[in-house]
Amino acid sequence: MRVKRSVTARARHNKILKAAKGMQHNRTRSFRLAKQGVTRALEYAYRDRRNRKRDLRGLWITRINAAARAEGTTYGKLIAGLKAAKIELDRKVLAELAVSEPAAFKAIAKNAVK
Repeated sequence: MRVKRSVTARARHNKILKAAKGMQHNRTRSFRLAKQGVTRALEYAYRDRRNRKRDLRGLWITRINAAARAEGTTYGKLIAGLKAAKIELDRKVLAELAVSEPAAFKAIAKNAVK
């Protein structure tokens, strides 16, 4: 007996077309173009979830460096001083302190660079 795939194929197509919602032109109507667009979008999403971590670390370092220079030191000297003083704060927390709690960052920088 011949296998009829109408229900399965329609469901598969609708799943892809739903994921392509918000794309432009024929990507929202044509299954073939929608599938290409969704596949590419998922590849970009996977890649950029990793790149976001890289970008945020760079942002944190920039913020810490700016705050450290305001305290009369540099990023490298501050980080080396933190390690020597056994102050274990990661860059995310240091950057947040530099932006929202400048007094706390100043105290940490003073302890790190003696």
